[in-house]
Amino acid sequence: MVCIPRKNITSDERLGDLLDKCIRNHPDNDAIVYVDRDIRLSWREWGIEVDRVAKGMMAMGIQKGEKVAVWATNVPDWITLMFATAKIGAIMLTINTNYRSAELDYVLRQSDMENLFLIDGVRDVDYVQTVYDLVPELKTQPRDSFHSEKYPHLRRVVHLGPEKHRGMYSMNEVKSLACQTSDEEYQERKDSVDVHDVTMMQYTSGTTGFPKGVMLTHFNIANDGYWLGANMNYGPTDRLCLNVPLFHCFGCVLGVMACINHGVTMCFVEVFDPIKVMTTIETERCTAVYGVPTMFISILNNKLFDKFDFSSLRTGIMAGSPCPIKTMEEVVDKMNMKEITIVYGLTEASPGMTQTTYDEPSIEKKCSSVGKRLQGVDTVILDPETNEPCPDGVIGEFCCKGYNVMKGYYKMPEETAKVIDEEGYLHSGDLGMVDEDGYYRVTGRVKDMIIRGGENIYPLEIENFLLTHPGVLDAQVVGAPDARLGEIVVAFIRKRPEYDGEMTEQSIREWAIPRIARYKVPKRVFFVDDFPMTPSMKVQKFKLREMAAELVGASK
Repeated sequence: MVCIPRKNITSDERLGDLLDKCIRNHPDNDAIVYVDRDIRLSWREWGIEVDRVAKGMMAMGIQKGEKVAVWATNVPDWITLMFATAKIGAIMLTINTNYRSAELDYVLRQSDMENLFLIDGVRDVDYVQTVYDLVPELKTQPRDSFHSEKYPHLRRVVHLGPEKHRGMYSMNEVKSLACQTSDEEYQERKDSVDVHDVTMMQYTSGTTGFPKGVMLTHFNIANDGYWLGANMNYGPTDRLCLNVPLFHCFGCVLGVMACINHGVTMCFVEVFDPIKVMTTIETERCTAVYGVPTMFISILNNKLFDKFDFSSLRTGIMAGSPCPIKTMEEVVDKMNMKEITIVYGLTEASPGMTQTTYDEPSIEKKCSSVGKRLQGVDTVILDPETNEPCPDGVIGEFCCKGYNVMKGYYKMPEETAKVIDEEGYLHSGDLGMVDEDGYYRVTGRVKDMIIRGGENIYPLEIENFLLTHPGVLDAQVVGAPDARLGEIVVAFIRKRPEYDGEMTEQSIREWAIPRIARYKVPKRVFFVDDFPMTPSMKVQKFKLREMAAELVGASK
């Protein structure tokens, strides 16, 4: 199988067009598979389901441009709603599964959402009760005409399951309403959708302020998804184990949109679990799997790893946070993923900006870079002070311009202007450099850079160095305040359980001193079982900085 990229860099296909093309070209191929639920739908079968839900939503009164929020794990209805909303010109609003009442309250108010679809809950968070607490009118008013004083835009709440909850529709009821929408009405609505309409809103994590609603169009995510898949040599014989959260761009664009563009079967895991991932890969003979580095580390170090067959794998994506070189090498060698790729980007860039390709000629480039600019994207390293392009090899801010740049933040024009400059470049807030061959490297966040006594120190460099120690499973490096030097280097380390050598702060420092410049050697080393993580399994560096400041201060 060889991927033949299209001649034109961009396409004007809407999400519904892409799905319909898959149905025409591969009607009987598997589209959606859930191993643990024994669910298997062909492209034709899934297309019928999407149309039924879309018509039902129209019959409920959902208009073009309305927000349809989904608060759910990777359940089957999630992806169906993604394409049903796209076909009727509504906007899917993805809600972080780890949100609680305060965050949901903020999104309900800031987004002006009209519709909320939700599951029962996750772990100790009861979604249904949370919504009742915030919207008590659901229990006292007719569901087809209820009005909330606090959230005046909210019109409908739908439970994704067969159970009945007061004031909420069930998903079965939505589907049963489909017969009230004629084929002609449905076609007219689909025809009214423009490729540059917003089709998705994703809220950023809010680690540097209130979350912002990133508005992404059909044009943004359809084109980004196409090239991400082309660079993995995706085709209709591929099968992706999709275990990263769908509410994040990693799942719904790098995953779903790459698959839809190339007819790839999607084998879902509802919530990441190493055993379920490995079972899905072996059972379905998956050719690809995704993950952030911590996910791959969790799989590689699972005690049952050697019991599973990874021979079907060839490619996939490691992304979401800087990829440790050692972890990448282990994935290539132990999981048979010799064509694995790395993607760099951010939600505001739909999200891909750069990517390594499946056929990289150099393992060094595959492991230590984030690849070259994505086809059709103008990627550049700009000096944070002058906004001028940096020479090759000089560190600056990662920026890009092209089809992938978001339409803006919802109702936040000033915040939008802060990240998209007058030339149309999106500023990522990440530091990086490009070499003479066009390969980019990430060196950290602008705000993560450590300045020790006037020396600029990039945490990723030290993290990759620490991973060469035989007893280090994972490492994260941050700065902590220091009265004399401004900042000192602090390392948080997870030990390899099988390592029986000495692992102390002093032993790590003594090992490092002859190997790297003295000013880069961590002044303090703390050993932890886990790092603070986001729901999409990214390390929360800001929390580590807080921990470092507290621990260092307490020891003085």
